[in-house]
Amino acid sequence: MKVKQQHFIHGAWQDVKTDDGFHSDRCQLVLAFGSVSVITETDHYTHLKAQYPNADIIIASTAGEIIDDMVYDNTLAVTAIDLEKSKTRSSVLSLSATRSSYETGKELMQQLSADDLSYVFVISDGTKINGSELVSGFNADNTRHIPVTGGLAGDGARFQATVTGLNAAPSEGNVIAIGFYGTNLRIGHGSVGGWDEFGHERVVTKSDKNVLYEIDNKSALSLYKEYLGDYVNELPGSALLFPLSLKKTNAETAVVRTILAISDADNSMTFAGNMPEGSKVRLMKANFDKLIDASSNAAEGSFEGISGHKPDLAILISCVGRKLILQHRIDEEVEAAREIFGDDVPITGFYSYGEISPFKTEAKCELHNQTMTITTFYEL
Repeated sequence: MKVKQQHFIHGAWQDVKTDDGFHSDRCQLVLAFGSVSVITETDHYTHLKAQYPNADIIIASTAGEIIDDMVYDNTLAVTAIDLEKSKTRSSVLSLSATRSSYETGKELMQQLSADDLSYVFVISDGTKINGSELVSGFNADNTRHIPVTGGLAGDGARFQATVTGLNAAPSEGNVIAIGFYGTNLRIGHGSVGGWDEFGHERVVTKSDKNVLYEIDNKSALSLYKEYLGDYVNELPGSALLFPLSLKKTNAETAVVRTILAISDADNSMTFAGNMPEGSKVRLMKANFDKLIDASSNAAEGSFEGISGHKPDLAILISCVGRKLILQHRIDEEVEAAREIFGDDVPITGFYSYGEISPFKTEAKCELHNQTMTITTFYEL
């Protein structure tokens, strides 16, 4: 695998890194992550298509762009990938009234299915999708445990509209999946939160998909407000500081769930992923050092799938909530991954509205919130 990275910043293109032997006309895949205002400028897609005429070009809006070892806003981070022994194939579906999030994931997985499929990378709309249902769709027929990772597009801290595109100018409502094929590609993944749990473990007793009504047969919102103290006056924004851990029935590991909205009218809380009845939940709070250490742990975990080899590429997808919490320290979680990978590994990625990754090798993919999720690539 050979990689070229470019960065559109301050109104101009800059070269960041180009591997020896990289060929633009042989490039199969281009990942372009940027703010909504930047990526919707049509000149950028035209520029990339002219530079990489034979590549599938995937564009996604972000809540912050990652390239090299830094985090940016209102830029465009581009990584072009030239696979030497493997192939890719991309597919896109638009969300509609007749196709659910679950059906979208299931159909995309079926479209990419082949005997030599080795990995699927997903980029989804971040505001119109039910992320939990989407990953359930990808898992439905994945009997060979093909690893699936990726993330939901972002829109800064606005949560208004996200856009994605495959070989076209980006627009709302798209889910894109890229299949990687061949026996020479190795994929590693790691996903770690780093939050501190506190308070008693409780049970979800009333919910409707991602809307939570009751915990332990009491109003979930009222209970939540009791723990927030002075932060209650800053809801719903302050909810990013206090997500919930969720452990589904019979699950070994808990996932993190971010609160997107609250409703005093019906005492409900809307989350970025489903909150199934019977699941166990605990409150969580930020520990800055543990959040940054989580990035190191995710990077270290990603080596398992690539048998300890130095990656040809690392894609980091972290959560907008982490960015809002860490603020001026946000570069530190990317630098923590860089320290694990070394100075010469290309790094890209973005801040998202949800992260997709299995917990461990050969496990089903999960929707995560408030995690640093890392995917590493190594081509034999």
